[in-house]
Amino acid sequence: MKKNLLRVLAAIGFSAATLAHAQLRIETAGVGASQIPIAIAGFSHEDLAPQQITSIIRADLNRSGYFRIIDTGEVVPENAQINYDDWRSRGASALVIGTVERTADGKFSVRYRLLDTTKGSPLSGLALTSTPQYTRVTGHKIADDIYQKLIGVPGIFATRIAYVTKVGAQYRLEVSDADGQDTQVALTSNEPIISPAWSPDGTKVAYVSFEAKKPVVYVQNLVTRQRTIVANYKGSNSAPAWAPDGSRLAIALARNTLTQIYTVNVDGSGLRRLTSDNNIDTEPQYSPDGKSIYFTSDRSGGPQIYKMDANGGNIQRVTFNGSYNISPRIAPDGQTLAFVSRRDGKFQVWAKDLGNGQELRLSDSTTSESPSFAPNGKYVMYAVGGRSGGLAVSSVDGRVKQVISTNIGDMREPTWGPFMN
Repeated sequence: MKKNLLRVLAAIGFSAATLAHAQLRIETAGVGASQIPIAIAGFSHEDLAPQQITSIIRADLNRSGYFRIIDTGEVVPENAQINYDDWRSRGASALVIGTVERTADGKFSVRYRLLDTTKGSPLSGLALTSTPQYTRVTGHKIADDIYQKLIGVPGIFATRIAYVTKVGAQYRLEVSDADGQDTQVALTSNEPIISPAWSPDGTKVAYVSFEAKKPVVYVQNLVTRQRTIVANYKGSNSAPAWAPDGSRLAIALARNTLTQIYTVNVDGSGLRRLTSDNNIDTEPQYSPDGKSIYFTSDRSGGPQIYKMDANGGNIQRVTFNGSYNISPRIAPDGQTLAFVSRRDGKFQVWAKDLGNGQELRLSDSTTSESPSFAPNGKYVMYAVGGRSGGLAVSSVDGRVKQVISTNIGDMREPTWGPFMN
């Protein structure tokens, strides 16, 4: 799994140039419960690299909402002797320093150190080597290391996101860095593309395409670009969701009349029906441990979210506030449910603590849809503005908000990819 990220980037990277005009923009508002003051000095010789490493690190940490960036105005190499009293006097609790070198084979070696100015001691350090086209990934990995050491949970800056854009009559399944840069095309179609979902290892995406003039579930390998038809039965084939081990998908099929929940192997074999109800059951989502499946059903008279065992038994209702709750997504630790709820005439993203039942509204827009958790569980991404808007991100405590937009087309159906080394 350690090479998956670079394999995926290399496989779909040829399309990046065609989307240079459609780079995403992110605007961040709000801060975390407390911000950590951190100084990020310029890395020695970083002008040798095609992109400035420290700019990437600063932008990542600033976007998280949990750091207050202190401008140093100076370059400090990774092996420099540090006057900790001086940095404390500038208000910095932590200091980042580093060095960039070009190797004989044309690659870039980056060494960095994270220092605790309060204790006067090192906290972390990395030595990373990459080809020129992956210097952004190097910056993201350093930001991830800083985030983990200072916040206590893994950073998500080196992860990828996928979403669907519509430009004119054309639909595109696109993949980008979590910061919206390096946008690449995985699929182009004149028919709608919906419900993308990352495989647990980050090398494949399942989605629904209407190119056959009906909804069909596909799995596409982002490395080889090979596509497999997973479900093309009579009626609607929709809502693919990966099992945690990546061996199968939960899907929603309307093979006879009403939509019900099934599971199927990734190659399309082994179809198995899980629900048999006189109402609609759809939008399945596996729990992180694979033992349960959450889904949407109108069996109570209106759409609500339910939970059942992975084999289809022991069905229990999960949502009770409001008459319309859909699109369940489960945090990586299994403790929080994100979903879309209609309340006061607005469709908004809410988070429910599955332990104590407390709910928190995460989105501010009138229409929000398609929530997706970051792999560290600290953020939720969703689409805003119905079919003519962009994407947004909220921290799970609702304190940090981000709006993601592009200069062309609509953006929808976001899905946050897994951790990849």
